[in-house]
Amino acid sequence: MQAPKHLSYKEKLEQATKEAKATVVALVAVIAVWILLGFGLAGSDITLFHTPIWVLGGTVGTWIFTIAVCVFLAKKVFMDFDLDEEEVDDAR
Repeated sequence: MQAPKHLSYKEKLEQATKEAKATVVALVAVIAVWILLGFGLAGSDITLFHTPIWVLGGTVGTWIFTIAVCVFLAKKVFMDFDLDEEEVDDAR
């Protein structure tokens, strides 16, 4: 997401707070998926390539979910902006 041309310092701090909160929510979601795919499938006797499905779910499944969450955060939540209060003058 691109930043609007003129954000006040307060708006920049609000955006940074929004990004931090979204990151914490994403972390909790990743942990929940890891628990569900790892421990939740532990009772299953299903194997794939002679590997129990809970191992693949807890590793590869969690990894794929984490990548999807990171892409979502980067496209929909995070914004590219400088946290400076004023523009830096290149003529100095």
